[in-house]
Amino acid sequence: MPEHTAASRLRLSGLCFLLQILNILLFAVFARYSPESSPGHCPPQLDCSRRNQDSAFQQPRFQDVHIQVVLSFGLLVALLGRYGPGSAAISILIVAFAIQWAVLIQGFFYFFLNGKIYVGAQSMLSADFCTAAVLISTGAVLGRVNPVQMLLLALLEVILCTLNEYILLSLMGVSDSGRSLTVHTFGAYFGLMVSRVLYQPHKDKRKREERQDMGHQTDVFAAVGTVYLWIFWPSFTSATTVSNNAENWAVLNTYFSLVASTVATFILSPVLYEESTPWMVQIQDATLAGMAVMGMAGEMLVTPFGALIAGFLAGLISPLGFKFFTPVLRSRLKVQDTCGVHNTHGLPGILGALLGTLLTLLATADTYGDRLELVFPLMAEGSRTITDQAFIQLGALPVTLLLAALGGSFTG
Repeated sequence: MPEHTAASRLRLSGLCFLLQILNILLFAVFARYSPESSPGHCPPQLDCSRRNQDSAFQQPRFQDVHIQVVLSFGLLVALLGRYGPGSAAISILIVAFAIQWAVLIQGFFYFFLNGKIYVGAQSMLSADFCTAAVLISTGAVLGRVNPVQMLLLALLEVILCTLNEYILLSLMGVSDSGRSLTVHTFGAYFGLMVSRVLYQPHKDKRKREERQDMGHQTDVFAAVGTVYLWIFWPSFTSATTVSNNAENWAVLNTYFSLVASTVATFILSPVLYEESTPWMVQIQDATLAGMAVMGMAGEMLVTPFGALIAGFLAGLISPLGFKFFTPVLRSRLKVQDTCGVHNTHGLPGILGALLGTLLTLLATADTYGDRLELVFPLMAEGSRTITDQAFIQLGALPVTLLLAALGGSFTG
């Protein structure tokens, strides 16, 4: 056993060394800082539409997004008391590697010109989003894969996540600023498919016992993670909006959804469970669900009324999912969803995509005004009708699910 433990440590150390050297060499050959931070000076060969946030390093929202990924996701992944500290440490390792790798992979898709990748603030923001998707996926397999496997998962998922994002945002012209599809839905179902391939029946009972043994340590992780979500997630949703006006919409819609989803949990949890008040973990799940549902629709004309309804529905989905869907996933589909990412990211992400499709049908120049060009530029310039855009928004959902399923199966 000591030899096996030493070999495991050396495997992790060796893989980290190889991956870091690979990143350093690739950065040395390809990566250069953007010569101009203003999108007005962006060479036409580059995808300048994705470089409109190069001033984000001077704005609080870049910092908020980065804090959200490093702290909130790192702590939120630590749901089981047994894996709490270890999973937090591994999540930081995944963040450290995935951000570097995502800057490179996304650079080849978006910022590649004359044999070089031009790195700017938008590169880091996009890398943070991709890293968040990877961390969501790890929540489905936490405790059943080792750190070496986690790194390999990140290595492959960053490539597939970037491909999915490129197809949706660049080729199809989908509006998904808060990443209902490209982060929440993709990350959840990618992880679920990995979990399905790695199904281990003999561990199923033990995992249920561990979940029932969650104690004070887990509540502390959940409480801290929830506080960070309340403070920083609206910036996560609005980070890629192209103007302050659109950002305000995204921030306000996210907050309205958040408060409604939290109240919904206090309504439903006492009905489904014996406790008079929800566990902190359940409040955390509701917070995630309420924010995931606003990913696509956040910058659209949801209205406060619509955001409250969407958040309320997402807050109901989370406890219902844990009560009814999770046992079905485990017993019928052989999916061991360790942290319940299906209920907190997958289902709310799908609901957010459907909501975004509905709101697209209501988008007109009269209702949106100047914002139409910011949210739906192809519709504003007349090259795409409202119906066409709505079908594309809806079609992005099966595309994401297909890529997530195939990529997760291959990775598993």
